[in-house]
This record gives sequence, C-alpha cells and structure tokens, in this order.
Amino acid sequence: MATAHEARPGYLELNETSHGRYDVLWKQPANGEYALRMDPVFPADCALTGADNRKLLPGAMLTRFHLACPDGLDGKPIAIAGLELTLTDVLVRLHKLDGREETHLVRPTDTTVTIGGGGGGWFRAWTYLKLGVQHIATGVDHLLFVLGLLLIVRDRWMLLKTISAFTLAHSITLAAATLGIASVPGPPVEAGIALSILFLGVEVVRFNRGEDSLTARKPWLVAFAFGLLHGFGFATGLTTMGLPRAEIPEALLLFNVGVEIGQLTFVAIVLSLERGLRLTQFSWPRAVAGLPAYAVGIAGAFWTWQRVAVFFGHGA
Repeated sequence: MATAHEARPGYLELNETSHGRYDVLWKQPANGEYALRMDPVFPADCALTGADNRKLLPGAMLTRFHLACPDGLDGKPIAIAGLELTLTDVLVRLHKLDGREETHLVRPTDTTVTIGGGGGGWFRAWTYLKLGVQHIATGVDHLLFVLGLLLIVRDRWMLLKTISAFTLAHSITLAAATLGIASVPGPPVEAGIALSILFLGVEVVRFNRGEDSLTARKPWLVAFAFGLLHGFGFATGLTTMGLPRAEIPEALLLFNVGVEIGQLTFVAIVLSLERGLRLTQFSWPRAVAGLPAYAVGIAGAFWTWQRVAVFFGHGA
C-alpha cells in the first residue's frame, strides 16, 4: 500500500423510500483501482434488489443498490465485514421515512451497529470530532512532519508561530478541498507530503551539524508552505464520504478541531518526553541522538519513492 495512513473513512447511507425499502449508497476507500476489502452485511431477512451500480472515483469505490427489509431495520444489526482488518472507520447514516436520522460510527474494534439505538445530532457532532482525532493519530506521515519541525525549532515562541502557521495553512486547504473550491488529485498530494518529510529530514541533519538554512531561520514559512499541501491530505477524510451539502460546514469545523486536538496532543507528548529527559540529565550517545532525524529522512525517502511509483503507474 502506497500511503502511510489509510484513515479515509467508509460511508454507508440508507434512505428509506417506503416502509422497509431503502436506497443504499456505499463508499469504500480505494487506492488507485483497488478498494479496501470490506462490505456491509445486512440482516438475514433483508434482500438486495436490482443490480449493483459501481463507479470508481478518486480515492473511493462508489456502489448504489436497493435494499428490501419487510420488517424494517429498527432493532437489527448492520455489520461491516472485513473492517477489522483495516485502520479505518465507517460512518453509517440512516434517513427514515418519517424524517428522523441516525448516525453511527463503526470501528475495526466493533464492526456491528444496531439500528434504532440513537445516533442523533450530538452523536453526529461527536463522530466528526473523533474522525478528525483518529485521522491525525493514524497519519504517521503528518506526525513525522510535525516531529521534524519539533527537532529544528527549540525556541518556544518560534515553535508556537511555526505550529500556528502549519495549522492555518492546512486549515485553508482542508476547507477549500472539502467545500469544492480547490481540488488536487490524490497521488500527487501523497507524493508531495512524502517529499516534505524527506526535505525536513535533511534539514534536521543540517541543523544538527550547525549549518544555516531558510528552515532554521524561518521554520514558520516552511511549515506554512508544506501545510497547504498537508491540508489536501487531511481533506481525504471528508471528501471521499460524499456528505450532504448542508452538513459539510459542521463536519468541516468539527473534523478540523479534531485534527488540531490530535496534533497538539502529539506536540505535548513530544515536549514532555524531551523535558523529562532533560530533567534526568541523561546524555544520549551522539549516534543515538541523531537517530530521530535519520528516521524522519529515511521514512520520507521511502514514501517518496513508493508514492512517485504509484503516481507514474508502477505501484499499487
């Protein structure tokens, strides 16, 4: 798999058109021509009607079909087979005939949800917030970029400016992509994100050697420039879901807040570990102290090679 994190959520939407009959939209994350192997499993008394209408979109496989359940879905389970083998979640949305709505989040650790068990507006908001936190928490590439910044920026005021610049930049492109204002194909974005990590790895090594560079002098500028690119990467967590247009502002805001919570938590953990090591006055051997910089650079180089291969059609 060519991406460092496959955290794009799946999306299952059921619209009740008459009693016990539903129009179903199923979106599963895809890399290139290959969709993640997971499928919705409905109650035994439900039957699929009509042929599947499948369409491959950038980053997702879209399937539409009809579902007939004589006694409806209330109180019955819907499962996502194969989800336990992935790192992603599935958002399940049910629009009932009487106008009520349900929203559920199905996770790899609990692949079944019971319909009729709540899932109203507050739960929907909490779901978008959690999706943002999980997207950054499983986004190893994004976290390595932030780690690279932390290895270069030692002044706390400058660190605040740098992280704020990164946040502002990726918030701009996340909003632009989610609202449909701007769009960049997935493979170039993934390759560019990997290249940004490789770039920072090299810059950290240069910084440790005492060499001067633009990154060392103005890290906020580099963070902002690459943050614009990372924002398009964050956007895949929402744009592949095909949310109702009226719900996009709420989802965008809460998803972005979740991303920031996860990012700031990571920064706090790294700074706490650094401070703890300083207080113990433990001195790492020179070779060991340089390992984080080389780890960032090596991971960036590997992902760059892998994603460029996918971009030119030589990877999967």
